[in-house]
Amino acid sequence: MGYEEQTTVNLGFPYYDCLLPEEQQEVTEAVKLLLRQTFVLERKYEKRSGRFTNNREFRICNKHLEFLRKYFAVSGVSVVENSQMGVIYIQGETLVGDKLPKLATLYLLILKLIYDEQMATVSTSVNIYTSLGEMHEKLGNYRLFKKQPSPTDIRRAVTLLKKYQVVEPLDLLEDLNGDSRLIIYPCINVVLFGDDVRVLLESFGEGEENDDESEI
Repeated sequence: MGYEEQTTVNLGFPYYDCLLPEEQQEVTEAVKLLLRQTFVLERKYEKRSGRFTNNREFRICNKHLEFLRKYFAVSGVSVVENSQMGVIYIQGETLVGDKLPKLATLYLLILKLIYDEQMATVSTSVNIYTSLGEMHEKLGNYRLFKKQPSPTDIRRAVTLLKKYQVVEPLDLLEDLNGDSRLIIYPCINVVLFGDDVRVLLESFGEGEENDDESEI
């Protein structure tokens, strides 16, 4: 009683139509996931265990990778797998992302700067740790803070970057403060390329107060 038998759905895609119902559901969820957050990480930090664990969502995307590539290619979107960084992501001119508020944009730039600096040392991990305090200090060195951001603005910025798998806060979003630590995921290397981060930071200019937005 109450059991509803799953049946396969025929959509005219030979690969998809031959899958079992639960596998068809996996593909559907994989498409939704990539459209929602762009990046899927192979390994993510699990707060409960305090360690990095293999990500089931990455395994599913990897399992159906060739089909996903053909599916997204219809709309001019590429599905890219970077095994070195451990990330699968989509890219294409037809994709429309979230508009980032100025603070989130500044965070994105300074996170890339911190990531590159630490990777240039003896780091053996693709994941880097930082803190809000370190981020704000470095942004202050570029004279981009007229005043301390409000807790609401900070939470909004971190939430957006977490959505796109750029950072993982180790504290609850409601408890963020200067001592709060964050993991910078390797997705930062896909969002920002090259060595022009300092130039971009300086381009905001000292004392700029408008609410410029960028897109991720």
